[in-house]
Amino acid sequence: MNYKMIGYVLGRILLVEAALMLFPIIIAIIYGETKIISAFVLPIILLLIIGLAIGIKSPNDNSIYAREGLLIVALSWVAMSLFGAVPFFISGAIPNFVDCLFETVSGFTTTGSTILTDVESMPYSLLFWRSFTHWVGGMGVLVFVMAVLPISKGRTMHIMRAEVPGPSVGKLSSKIRTTAKILYSIYLIMTLSEIILLVCGGMPLFDSLIHSFGSAGTGGFSNKSLSVGAYNNAYFEIVIGVFMFLFGINFNLYYFLLLKRFREVFRSEELLTYFGIAIVAVLCIAANITELYGSFVEALRYSFFQVSSVMTTTGFATADFNLWPTFSKVILVILMFFGACAGSTAGGIKTARLVILFKSCIKDLRRMIHPNAVSSIRFEGKTADEKTVRGTHLYLVMYLIIFIVSVALLSLEGKDMITTFTAVATCLNNVGPGLEIVGPMGSFASFSSAGKLLLSFNMLAGRLEIYPMLALCAPALWFKKRKNDDSE
Repeated sequence: MNYKMIGYVLGRILLVEAALMLFPIIIAIIYGETKIISAFVLPIILLLIIGLAIGIKSPNDNSIYAREGLLIVALSWVAMSLFGAVPFFISGAIPNFVDCLFETVSGFTTTGSTILTDVESMPYSLLFWRSFTHWVGGMGVLVFVMAVLPISKGRTMHIMRAEVPGPSVGKLSSKIRTTAKILYSIYLIMTLSEIILLVCGGMPLFDSLIHSFGSAGTGGFSNKSLSVGAYNNAYFEIVIGVFMFLFGINFNLYYFLLLKRFREVFRSEELLTYFGIAIVAVLCIAANITELYGSFVEALRYSFFQVSSVMTTTGFATADFNLWPTFSKVILVILMFFGACAGSTAGGIKTARLVILFKSCIKDLRRMIHPNAVSSIRFEGKTADEKTVRGTHLYLVMYLIIFIVSVALLSLEGKDMITTFTAVATCLNNVGPGLEIVGPMGSFASFSSAGKLLLSFNMLAGRLEIYPMLALCAPALWFKKRKNDDSE
């Protein structure tokens, strides 16, 4: 295990977080929140001291293998969350540090679950930091750092593979740092486009920033207690709804569009499945809630926004779907698990895995009928290798184990079954709101500190695709002797 390299990368991460905290300080100065500035200055100083101590000099051996990649990602996200929670605690805006940590983990993992019951009372700088963590965490903390700082001359693919969501990760360029820059360039352009459209529609600039950060990272934090529904504006709902959906698409496809490789984009099985699921869900829910809104067109408006929000695991809301018929609520809960596309900023199991799992079932059924037949699973026009298929099955098994254990442990809180089930589902899938107590107009404030820590682990495990967090909890992995090969 290359501990020096792990410390070096972690130090660089902390230095980047110190730089990121300068942005909310600027917001504090603009809005005259001078008392809040110290809440960011103190953690910045601490981050600089630790970051410079362990991240100023690159070790001679800068190799990063699979195990280093897993631990670097897990430790970085935990450290970012711990330090990111400090401003909320020092300012006194959130007096309990576990609550601060829950809110910050929810931000960086782009979950959007909250313990706040009066969002409007929060200082602007803290609201900005809270939502800015969405934007940073959306594409990935390590991907962001690789885009702006050199980390290692080689094998950084292990870091990206451990952090970027999906069954497999591909390079857009021969260099990982170039790939990271391409991804973040597309990400930034799309975010700026949404901000401009919202401002042009009459939304205040600060509000536009907050909701664009939430849409881009598919996070869902709003500066309004009623979320996007507070505006009751069809234009805002369409813009945010469309961008949420766009940010749920694999970013590799946007790069292919820039290269005019249109055939690869429009023949993407994952993309077509993603669109198909969304269209069916929107129409079914709209038909089911038409009586609540008086017309099918109005029902379609609310259905589209909620489906786009839940399927992309964003968590914005324009309606309290707690009050919708059971059929509509069941569809939304199913979409929580489905998620959007691999390689996007969304959470959930991912459409790519669903396609592979479905094709695996078909293959096994055919094998039962024709035992001697030779068949393979094709995905995106190529034969899916055995490693990808096996990894998809293993991921689902680990996902179900964590989900079942978490529901069992959280049930000790004494909440009703729907609240308990959807609280775990919404955190593990990085969605944000659930049903009943944790519905779109509710919060997670009533859970104990132990419950919030469990849900924080779920959020991190869901965002990091489970394995980095499991690696962090496996002491044997830390001390296992590394082989001199790339097979790890």
